[in-house]
Amino acid sequence: MIKTPITELFGIERPILQGGMMWLARSELAAAVGNAGGIGFMTALTYPEAGGLREEIKKVKTLTDKPFGVNLTFLPALRAPDYPSYIQVCIDEGVRFIETAGRNPEPYMDQLKSAGIKVIHKCTSVRHAVKAEKIGCDAVSIDGFEAAGHPGEDDVTTLVLVPLVRDAVKIPIVASGGFGDGRGLVGALGLGADGVNMGTRFMATKEAPVHDNVKQALVKNDELSTRLIMRTLRNTERTLHNTVVDRILAVENEKRENTTIEDLIPFVSGLGGKEMLEKGDLESGILAAGQSMGFIHDIPTCRELLDRIMDQAETLVKEKFSQVVTG
Repeated sequence: MIKTPITELFGIERPILQGGMMWLARSELAAAVGNAGGIGFMTALTYPEAGGLREEIKKVKTLTDKPFGVNLTFLPALRAPDYPSYIQVCIDEGVRFIETAGRNPEPYMDQLKSAGIKVIHKCTSVRHAVKAEKIGCDAVSIDGFEAAGHPGEDDVTTLVLVPLVRDAVKIPIVASGGFGDGRGLVGALGLGADGVNMGTRFMATKEAPVHDNVKQALVKNDELSTRLIMRTLRNTERTLHNTVVDRILAVENEKRENTTIEDLIPFVSGLGGKEMLEKGDLESGILAAGQSMGFIHDIPTCRELLDRIMDQAETLVKEKFSQVVTG
């Protein structure tokens, strides 16, 4: 068993987190990860209103008595979601852990902390991690350049970013981006992290509420099968390569610095990605996916996956690090 400040913070057996993923990080996946010894985070904004999140929280409690959390992503929008109402639902339903992402969560920290909620904030740079610690976050999840979704604009890989953040903050760190097996877990711990976060790898599990076509695509594709879109808008997103992504890149290549969000909205609408996940049409939209696809060769249960990761990690430690080499 590997105990770290992250297992202690969340009260879990294994230092593995399933981060929030739009549309698919729901009760069945969070419960399966929790029952396997990790912790899963359901994505609040999957539900247009806070009432939908309330029902999903009630559902996850019927599926597990293990810890779980809620992801709340603060997005730039002309009409922002009613974030305080989502937070209030979490408070009412006794949610103990919230993963924040996107914009700085500082405006909501008083509401969160006064309820005793532990906050882990997703960061893509050292400066963001330092700020998160300063405003009272209990931990940070560090997204390297390999990660699915929005890896930031600095293009710094996990290998470099995690130890730099470890040197800069005292709170627990979760490494995110490029993780899918026990070797990655051991590597992350060696870099100074206290656990790992996986998104893409959990998408290819039996409990993930995703069409089998999507899961099979993750198995079939490899580490070269992602593309970076919206770089011209400095809102970079790493996605699975498909024809929709090619059309986005064609627009960006043509307009370059003159690209606007209006040019890309027909392609990046979240509804297309939702349709892909539900119906399995791999050309209906975009799907956030990370370079860790290279590690995906099957579709196990969450229990099988976490057992495998921990067995591999513990074996690696015993075989590689059990002997002290003296000169």
